[in-house]
Amino acid sequence: MKNNRRWTFALKPVIWMSVSLAGIAVLAGCASKPPEVKPTSTGWVKNQVADAYTFGFPLVATDIARERASGSAGQGQAPLNTFRHASALPPSGAGGAPSVDTLESAAWLDVSADPVIVSLPAAPRGRYLDARAFDAWTNALYSSADTTPYPKMQLIAFVPAGWTGTLPANATRVETRTRYVWLSVRVRVNGPRDVREARKLQTAMRIDTLTPAKGSAADPTPAVASAWPASGAKQPPVPPLPAALATIAPGAQAEALDANAFFARLARSLDDNPAATDDSHAMSQLADLGVKPGEPVQFKRSDAPLLDAGLADARERLATVPPNAITKNGWIWFGDGVGIYGTDYTLRAYLARRQTATGTKEGEVKPVTRVDSDGHALNGANQYTLHFTPGQLPPVRGFWTITAYTKDGALADAKLPRLSISDRDQFRKNRDGSVDVIVSAKAPGRARDANWLPAPEGEFQLAMRLYAPRPQASDGSWAPPPVTRQ
Repeated sequence: MKNNRRWTFALKPVIWMSVSLAGIAVLAGCASKPPEVKPTSTGWVKNQVADAYTFGFPLVATDIARERASGSAGQGQAPLNTFRHASALPPSGAGGAPSVDTLESAAWLDVSADPVIVSLPAAPRGRYLDARAFDAWTNALYSSADTTPYPKMQLIAFVPAGWTGTLPANATRVETRTRYVWLSVRVRVNGPRDVREARKLQTAMRIDTLTPAKGSAADPTPAVASAWPASGAKQPPVPPLPAALATIAPGAQAEALDANAFFARLARSLDDNPAATDDSHAMSQLADLGVKPGEPVQFKRSDAPLLDAGLADARERLATVPPNAITKNGWIWFGDGVGIYGTDYTLRAYLARRQTATGTKEGEVKPVTRVDSDGHALNGANQYTLHFTPGQLPPVRGFWTITAYTKDGALADAKLPRLSISDRDQFRKNRDGSVDVIVSAKAPGRARDANWLPAPEGEFQLAMRLYAPRPQASDGSWAPPPVTRQ
């Protein structure tokens, strides 16, 4: 079976979030017997709620993202095992801190009936192409940029853990313990005029399943017996979210749920996407709260204050930069642990709140800053300089970019000469070989226009993306320069 869909339309800002697509939601189910929560004067149960929320947050966020993405009726939607190709760069005003240097082809894969085979074309000389895949818990399963940013043709087989069938001889086997996998393929674009060339690669991307597909009428045997609920099996109901939440990012949407809605969705999603063996303690805590895979969740009204307090603590965690972040010169980014989280649930949830899936340090690092070298908020009314000493431009095997967004992560509304600068720009160098990047809303003058990154009016933030970075970018031995106000 082959599925490949292209869509073209006037994209709204929300489309350009890391998973961009139209809305669904959640409400708690009901149970015949409410769980027995054991409040104590020590606050242990409140902490247990906070821990359980932090643990389950990525799965709830991806569950929302998948439901928003899969389907065929809405803009930007496509069925499971089908590519959605972005056919244009994001417009002015697009939110979610979108990349303006890549086109993305994304798909949600379902491996419950049969392994899914993804075929990707070879990247032409000098054309960056990165295929990334994540399980439903946002753990990285695959990234071509980890080894090469300019790969040859790729044939990737996503299979349920423990599957023992036969795959094509030249396929790379990628096992997943979760039913659903998010796939993202990014192709570099050097401005709007280059989009047409990048789209040629999109037309060569394919998603297929083995034939005959297990679970079909021809062969109704599931790929792995009892791995996931049978198709059509009754699960606790999860009604739609309020329409007001339908256009915000999946992470923000998950955070907006109350305790009943959040844990009801978590219980339902656990049925399809089981936790890892090392998560046994976290699963035990969930069970103590009455949250069990595939079962309805209903808390007692008297537990509402306790649950609200636990969620408030957890949301504060998600708003706090984890201690294993790298912070230098006012920039914040992540290296070790990203994408392969183990039991670092706080880091995983923190990143899931901001970006549905974050690749490993070998695939990409993304330093972000909102302040200048004196700790003041960046503002387009001022002029700033990023001084790169000789040989200290961002170290990459792929490419790098710097983009200015509003303080809320949107592209500037004004028609600017460029939305980012990158390694392809012909910078004017100083006599010693150093490079000064000028950041401001107002052009600095013709003599320095080649080094100018236009910024939004008012407060803004800078995001530096290093695609296929070298090790010194992810271990902190290299850092972006401070943003110095002139």
